[in-house]
Amino acid sequence: MIVFEKVSKTYHIRKFEKQVFGDLSFTINRGESLGICGANGAGKSTLMRLIAGVEMPTAGKITRSMSTSWPIGYSNCFQSTLTGADNARFIARIYGQDPEELCDYVEDFAQLGPYFHQPVFSYSAGMGARLAFGVSLAINFDCYLVDEITGAGDDRFRRRCAEALQHRRSNGSLVMVSHEPATLQHYCDRGAVLYGGTLTFYDTVEEATEVHHRLQSRAA
Repeated sequence: MIVFEKVSKTYHIRKFEKQVFGDLSFTINRGESLGICGANGAGKSTLMRLIAGVEMPTAGKITRSMSTSWPIGYSNCFQSTLTGADNARFIARIYGQDPEELCDYVEDFAQLGPYFHQPVFSYSAGMGARLAFGVSLAINFDCYLVDEITGAGDDRFRRRCAEALQHRRSNGSLVMVSHEPATLQHYCDRGAVLYGGTLTFYDTVEEATEVHHRLQSRAA
């Protein structure tokens, strides 16, 4: 499981201070699929990075007893001067995977063609997302974190993404953020709303999306 205990996150930029979260406490259990709603700037991506361990909290404690992917779509994990293939091999070594087997899987899944052997700085945003998605799925994590990725690529690639996510969901945990209620309802059983620095949980995604839309209508 993943446990947040009184977690806060504050950014200090010169004389500017922004608190994104304050006193977050919740648990994500093994096998759970959680869909998170939130407006732009609410802190969804920051929350995902905290869950993944990409960022550390300002205060509080985060405990993980299961392995987590980096946020799928978070292409900043790549070295931009290396090729997609070299990045895949490097990550394979970090996680104790066979570099060539992982590389073959990513090349087949991401469908980058000759760009797979070109530097990542030459990639479009969508291509970087494909690479991140492929590398993430090539490694067996206990919990997969998905941040607005299922729209990348053409229809065929999106179908492959959907099939792969459903398979991972049936064998592990899934945490997803998206602006599309239908996407969250398709993949997730439980919902949560991120608003005003707090995360409120609901029994269903439908209930969470309804609350989210009411909050946005009120703010408008």
